[in-house]
Amino acid sequence: MVDVRRVKLPGVGVLHTFVTDDGGKVGVITHRSGHSDLITFSDAEDAADSAKVSLRLDEDEAHTLAELLGGTRITESLSSLDQIPGLSIDWFTVDYEDHIAGQPLGDLGSRGVVGLTVVAVVRGDSANPAPEDDFKVFPGDTLVVAGSPEKVAKAFHFYRTGEMKMKTPVDAPPGT
Repeated sequence: MVDVRRVKLPGVGVLHTFVTDDGGKVGVITHRSGHSDLITFSDAEDAADSAKVSLRLDEDEAHTLAELLGGTRITESLSSLDQIPGLSIDWFTVDYEDHIAGQPLGDLGSRGVVGLTVVAVVRGDSANPAPEDDFKVFPGDTLVVAGSPEKVAKAFHFYRTGEMKMKTPVDAPPGT
């Protein structure tokens, strides 16, 4: 079975990649606009002479290529999951200066963020699904979080700063 990596590209779409048996890498960038970029390149560090290819496909061309390769419309299923009203699934990569670095996840529910789930903590090539509150987070870890967009934003703010209360933007209406 091929190990496909999925990376959300904020403001762009989603990147799916996998490494071939011969060390090459294949990727598809699915843009929010419906276009897709098919990319291939060598995964080897010393492969300066390797060919790199990038090809822009419209939605119909991408479906045609998938059908020719015997694929399914997995990307559409994942995109529709990201569009469920009231649900946000997002990734937070922990940096050294983030409050959560070196700390256990803790219970955000006890801090007033109820209805938010840390789905997994990805560390290197392994995922730690449904981590306990005492799971220690380190720089380089990626937290996969699900909840309402507001709660995800609040959790990310806490992970960065250690503060639960977010400052209200100047142009926000009173009472927000």
